Amino acid sequence: MDVVVKSRHCTVQEGFRSFVEEKITRLEKLNDRVIRVEVEVSAERNKRQHDQASRVEITLKGKGPVVRAEAASEDKVAAFDMALDKLMAQLRRSADRRRVHRGSRRPRSLQEAAADQPLETPEGMDGTDGDQDPGTRTVAGMEVQGDGPLVVREKTHQAAPMNLEQALHEMELVGHDFFLFVDADTHRPAVVYRRHGYDYGVIHLETVEELVDA
Repeated sequence: MDVVVKSRHCTVQEGFRSFVEEKITRLEKLNDRVIRVEVEVSAERNKRQHDQASRVEITLKGKGPVVRAEAASEDKVAAFDMALDKLMAQLRRSADRRRVHRGSRRPRSLQEAAADQPLETPEGMDGTDGDQDPGTRTVAGMEVQGDGPLVVREKTHQAAPMNLEQALHEMELVGHDFFLFVDADTHRPAVVYRRHGYDYGVIHLETVEELVDA
């Protein structure tokens, strides 16, 4: 297993690299398919965010979906420990889900999973933070006034169509609260999101010609 430590806006000493390589060996017990581990350390330049001065992102690449977790803290050692704990928790949850669903003939389709679920929007997916003052928003650590759009990051995600079970599995591995995918049954975009514990919600998109022509 290759371990690569990278830095951005900061310097990483050899002692920290050795510390990372020693700790990373714990992952082999949970996932023996990992080929490469990338650890990126970055520094927060905003002095007001001293409690998140160091950010660490850990990415696992191997024979399967990419697994990723990140955390921020006052120093890079604490941030790395937090990110590693998150990553191991994600791997354990993924293993638990596989054990729970083992023995079933096939994963439930998207329609079956969503049929009896009321439509609800997960907190934060509508661009707000719940109880936050609508006049002020915090986006990527920056305080933003007003309701104008602010594009912080754009990503193009390439993936083959998958069923709901596969989408849930990949969502657990990257540690996100929602996951965008193309449903293999309908060939339409869909989003699965975390609700409570092991409960999940599903939103699927359907083009309505009347709305397109309006």
